[in-house]
Amino acid sequence: MAIFKALIASILLSLLVLHLVEADQMVHTDKAYGYPTPTIDCRGACRARCRLSSRPHLCKRACGTCCARCNCVPPGTSGNTEVCPCYASLTTHGGRLKCP
Repeated sequence: MAIFKALIASILLSLLVLHLVEADQMVHTDKAYGYPTPTIDCRGACRARCRLSSRPHLCKRACGTCCARCNCVPPGTSGNTEVCPCYASLTTHGGRLKCP
């Protein structure tokens, strides 16, 4: 009886591990085609976005965080947030917009 319980437990554990591995692979692929989702060059995009900022280091740091989360940076030095809604919706703990 103990061997049967151990066998069932090991089967359930292996199915759980397989399910977690499959879910992790699905997160990193494009749902429509199964290709890996392309990532943008956050450093270059944020450098362009923050080039006219009065506080460039702070701007690049905030932009880099937002870019890493959203995989998107709006074009230009300000505005154009409709291009990247995720970037525009991130806020600080104080409720202010996080992304420059």
